[in-house]
Parts: sequence; structure tokens; C-alpha cells
Amino acid sequence: MTAFETVPVLTTATELHSLLRTGDPVPVVLDVRWRLGDPHGREHYLKEHIPGALYVDLDTELAAPATPEGGRHPLPDPASLQAAARRWGLSAGRAVVVHDDNGNTAAARAWWLLRWAGVEQVLLLDGALDAWRAAGLPTESGEPEAPASGDIVLAPGQLPVLDADATAEVARTGVLLDARAAERYRGENEPVDPRAGHIPGALSAPTGDHLAADGTFRPAEDLALTFTALGADDATEVGVYCGSGVTATHTIAALAHAGIPAALYPGSWSAWSTDPARPAAQGEQPG
Repeated sequence: MTAFETVPVLTTATELHSLLRTGDPVPVVLDVRWRLGDPHGREHYLKEHIPGALYVDLDTELAAPATPEGGRHPLPDPASLQAAARRWGLSAGRAVVVHDDNGNTAAARAWWLLRWAGVEQVLLLDGALDAWRAAGLPTESGEPEAPASGDIVLAPGQLPVLDADATAEVARTGVLLDARAAERYRGENEPVDPRAGHIPGALSAPTGDHLAADGTFRPAEDLALTFTALGADDATEVGVYCGSGVTATHTIAALAHAGIPAALYPGSWSAWSTDPARPAAQGEQPG
């Protein structure tokens, strides 16, 4: 495991509040409100957000336009991601804290992308916005003042990425985790993609299982036990996919918190299921 992969994954609401008051420089806070089937993330953000937090649109800033080959949320063009990061005020040496209002299942996409692009000081707010509220910390509404432009220079490629062929190989020779809800893995329900089921050889590891009841990540030791029971450890090649490469990054964050590196298949099921040459399995078994 490299030193990059051992960088902390999480921060707490009280730690973030302290950094926003005394940090030099203060961290950039990114609010990634996004849920499948809810297009009103920006409206939710404008109603209430952490003071100074900037809204990030997952569909347009953290993804390229959908394609059959790339899926519903392909990785953004590096130049576009760098331009967005500079709009957010990112500069070398300045920490970034990302969150959403749903256990960080969407915010993890920003966490992963920025780390993939070489920004090491990126943390998830453990418990997301609910943890901030539960701590009794202040919120604000409306549009904050635009930050001064940053000068960050991104270096994409710092975290491993899989294409469809490599994903199929990991399913055969390593451990491939499916981060979608169990019923989608089994093929009982498929609300958005062309076919139901899962990649043959993949194991079900729903993202929601990695969170405690309050939306915080389960302790690293507990997560490690869960993942090693599936055969995923730091000596095994591990890949992760979901519907379109969003919640899979949350599972990668959970793995990283447990000390286990993993690669992302960005196209995920949305790309795999579009290709009629790619097989699909259904039911409880990997297939």
C-alpha cells in the first residue's frame, strides 16, 4: 500500500468547524447534493448549507456527458475538472472537505475524483450534513460569495481505474464488489439501466451497509472484517462498481478507511449492461 492510500479519509463536524475558524488557509468545503431520482440538489443546498460551502453539481462538474461506452457518469475531462477545481478555490496545500446530505454516498465521487487527480488533502465529513446539524453548528441559506480563483494543477491518474475488460478479469482473479442495493445486484429491480443483474463473479457489497445508523462510517476495524469476509484485503486486487460510478466511490472510501486499496470501474453497470456482448448474472450467487 502506498503512502497516498494511507492518507486519512474522514474528518468530524467539530474538526471542520475548528478548521473553518482557525485554519490558515481554511479548507474548501464542497457540498455535493445528489440522489438518484432527485434533480433538486441545488435547491436543497440554497435552503441550508454549511457557511461558505460551495455547491458542486455532480452531473456537470464531476462527470462528462453520458455515453453508451462510458455509462451515465463518465469521468470528466481532466481540463474541465481542473477548471472546476480552480473555480472552487483549490490551490496547492489547501485542504478540501466534501459532504452531501445522504451519508456521503454522492460526495464520495468528489473525494475520489480529487484524489485521483492528485489532491491529497481531501476528506469526507463523516456523517455528512446531518453530523453538522447534530453538533448544533450553524448553517446558512442562499448563494455564498464566489471564492477567489485557485491555481491548483491536477495530475490525473493517481488512483487505479478499470475498463470493462479489466473489470471482468478482476472478477475472475481478484475480488469485484458491487456497491448497489442488494435487490439490484440480484436482478430483482433495475430502475434505470438497460438490463438487470450483475457482472458475473461480482460480490454484493451494498454501500449502505458501510454506514452506522447515524450516517457515519462504521469503525475501520468493523469494515475491515466485513471486507475480508468477502475476500477483499490489502494483498488482493479489489475492484468496485455500482450503477454509474458514483456510490462505488463511497465503497472505495470505506475500503480506504479500512486500509484496503481498490480500483474503480467508472462505467459500472450503466456501461456494462448497455453492451449486449457483456454477460449478466442474476440471483444471490456471483455467477
